[in-house]
Amino acid sequence: MTSKNILNRLYLVVMLFLVFALLIVYKLFSVQYIHGDKYRALAKSRTIKRVIVEANRGSIYADDGSLLATSVPKYDIRFDAVTVSKKNFSEHINPLCDSLSRMLGNTSGYYRAKLNKARRTKNRYTLITRNLGYSDYIKIKSFPIFNLGAYKGGIIVEQHTIREHPIGEIARRTIGWKGSGAGIEGAFGEDYLEGEDGKRWKQKIAKGQYKPINDENEIEPKNGLDVISTINVNIQDIAHHALLEQLEKFEAEHGTVVVMETKTGEVKAISNLKRNSKGKYSEQLNHAVGESHEPGSTFKLMVMVAALEDKAIDSSTIVDTEKGVLTFYGKHVRDSRHGGYGKISAARAFEVSSNTAFVKIVHKGFKNDPERFVNRLYNMGLNEKLGLNFKGEGKPFIPHPNDKLWSGISLPWMAYGYGVSLTPLQTLTFYNAIANNGEMVKPRFVKEIRDFKNSAPIKVFEKEILNPKICSDATIGKVKEMMKNVVVRGTAKNIYSKDFSMAGKTGTCITNYGNKNNPKQYIASFAGYFPADNPKYSCIVVIHKPKISIGYYGNVVAAPVFKKIAKKIYTDTPLVDEVDVSVVESDNLNKLYDSFFKKSQKDYKLVPNVVGMSGMDALSFLENLGMKVFVKGNGKVVKQSLNVGEKITNNKEIILELS
Repeated sequence: MTSKNILNRLYLVVMLFLVFALLIVYKLFSVQYIHGDKYRALAKSRTIKRVIVEANRGSIYADDGSLLATSVPKYDIRFDAVTVSKKNFSEHINPLCDSLSRMLGNTSGYYRAKLNKARRTKNRYTLITRNLGYSDYIKIKSFPIFNLGAYKGGIIVEQHTIREHPIGEIARRTIGWKGSGAGIEGAFGEDYLEGEDGKRWKQKIAKGQYKPINDENEIEPKNGLDVISTINVNIQDIAHHALLEQLEKFEAEHGTVVVMETKTGEVKAISNLKRNSKGKYSEQLNHAVGESHEPGSTFKLMVMVAALEDKAIDSSTIVDTEKGVLTFYGKHVRDSRHGGYGKISAARAFEVSSNTAFVKIVHKGFKNDPERFVNRLYNMGLNEKLGLNFKGEGKPFIPHPNDKLWSGISLPWMAYGYGVSLTPLQTLTFYNAIANNGEMVKPRFVKEIRDFKNSAPIKVFEKEILNPKICSDATIGKVKEMMKNVVVRGTAKNIYSKDFSMAGKTGTCITNYGNKNNPKQYIASFAGYFPADNPKYSCIVVIHKPKISIGYYGNVVAAPVFKKIAKKIYTDTPLVDEVDVSVVESDNLNKLYDSFFKKSQKDYKLVPNVVGMSGMDALSFLENLGMKVFVKGNGKVVKQSLNVGEKITNNKEIILELS
């Protein structure tokens, strides 16, 4: 080959290299200046990402400032083994491992091997520990190497928050869970508790891992606001444990208790306990708010108010209980007492919870115009939801004569709490209205919204009146006396205490009466208020499916829970010093006999002789005289503690012994 050919080929190779070089220059120019923004953005997107930094959720407080739910910062600690200098790593690795061992529990050798491996493999994101509290986080930052900071010491700190409940599972369903939509967390989360999330940049390092980087364009999170609830920690604890003890004793399926402040409607305690698969009781569903069921005899208060308001009866109207059995269209209505109660007043029928008496009262008074009875219940708001902030409020059901399912037994069955449906909180709201002299207030779970950086609340939730007057003062006075006598001498006399006064109504309801193949199951309940003459709190207790062999009546299963709560509140708070628990003058509801009527109208100044009178009549008679009466036993009076002719002074105490 000639030298000329060799030279030509050399020129060709040089030219090709030149063209290739020009293409590279062009490409670099294109990448840098023509498509630079595009590729820089692409590179950044593959190595840097913006992450959401969650805002601290606002806290939920009890009425006294105790924490019910709060967001607690937790810290994950990681180590960038590359950024630390060889000198610093060599000099301080042993003291660092010793410090980690003392704090976290593993041996120094464990941490030394882990950090040396990270150094050898150039791992820039080695996990040291998770979920440190704030004090431990501050402490670990002071350890050798880590105290040099993020760039020289390689410490990587990642903060996150968890939700903690300082009082544990108590009232958990009412407090709720973040993201569940339930309870206070759900009702007030989006508008107040959540806050506004921030944003932060993270840079990609080895093995697809990212670490935080400082950037002036970071958006700091804005923490949520705090919610001040109406829950009182002491009353909540009392209610929870009283209910739990009774559920365990009677091996019941589930139960609920609510304590409400009479004047304001503030819910001071609410407990919902259900037996889980392990046989333990825990807060699973908010039965008080969401579970609508037949109330049984606690509905007799609503029936009595309606009958008195429409003048269908008076409290002294005599009703024949027909030996304790009535029949409507082949269906039987029975009293719990075999043989019935004979002829008794309407007031006494309420005290002993006679089903037959109430059915006769309602059937006789409203059979020709049942719509009048139902409309009276509607006018008192019993067919409407309470309009709570919580999701899942159960819907009440009061049948109407225009309904397709209305039948001949609808009216008599309503008389003793069947064929109707209310949630425990709806029932309690009505009882609370009676205690509150007719003013029905909406149950309230939250008092105000606060940002504790500011002294003044951001939003205050005032008392909300659902019905300014559900019935007349005359009716309220009569049913209040009846409810007081339920505890003194009626179905709940087993919870009577001479030390503090209570008023209420028992309820016992069969839950599966439509299924003849299964054994009967019951709902036991008690609703009322205390003190009887100057109500401070109202309360309802509902216990589902207690073990029948142990007990199932409302006075046996539910009423003792009510008494424990009332007694504890009396003894553990200044309430006993604030409330006059003396007996006031009676409306004398049980004027069954002409002789007793005449005697009770006299202006007595001296202690009369009541020996031989029935206990019911003697008690009402003496209360009318302004005396404080205590009763032992049942039947007629066989002995009285004060001598006949002794001077009567206000609130003078007398003890009656009955046969």
